[in-house]
Amino acid sequence: MDPRFGALKKVPDHPAARTMAHNNVVLQTPVDAAANASVAEVLSELDAKGALIDMLQLLAHALPAREATWWACLSARDTLPDGKLTPSVKAAEAWVLQPSEETRTRAREALDTAHNEDETVLCAMAASFANGTLGPGQHEDYEAPPGAVGVAAFSMALTSLFHDEDQIDTHGRLLLERALDIARGGNGRMDKPAMTKAATTESGGHANDPV
Repeated sequence: MDPRFGALKKVPDHPAARTMAHNNVVLQTPVDAAANASVAEVLSELDAKGALIDMLQLLAHALPAREATWWACLSARDTLPDGKLTPSVKAAEAWVLQPSEETRTRAREALDTAHNEDETVLCAMAASFANGTLGPGQHEDYEAPPGAVGVAAFSMALTSLFHDEDQIDTHGRLLLERALDIARGGNGRMDKPAMTKAATTESGGHANDPV
């Protein structure tokens, strides 16, 4: 197994097959690993087969809700002008920084009031559904769809991936390394080389990173 996938301490110690079944995940790439193979083992096989999209999808569902939401927020920032965060991203990041009923309520409000063209609403969706329901308050009685947080995070990653079609290969590796870093307990701050120090500081920098 590739050592890059051997220290994913944030990923629950469940077989990858269990994670995929619980979240209704179907990979496009056939996997030869045993049914009890870990997420790390399946990631290693997918990597050897060049199956980046499947790797991103598996990580989106294997990460805990808070970490997956943070990854989604980093992906959303790729699609936005520096410093121009949407209400959805702001609310989702606030929940990641301080998970609470109040911050989750604001995330649900951002989800409900987002413009139809706002793709970053996926971040607010991930935060809203993080507790396994459709949100706090009146939404708490209704279960979120299986794998809803992972679907939102994965969809946001794909939106980021295809935002600049000239950089898909390079950016795909960046998205993967971010997710792996978060899974290891890092903050996922592996910004594009073109991002300036000032922009990094404005976006919160390492001091305020939530995970």
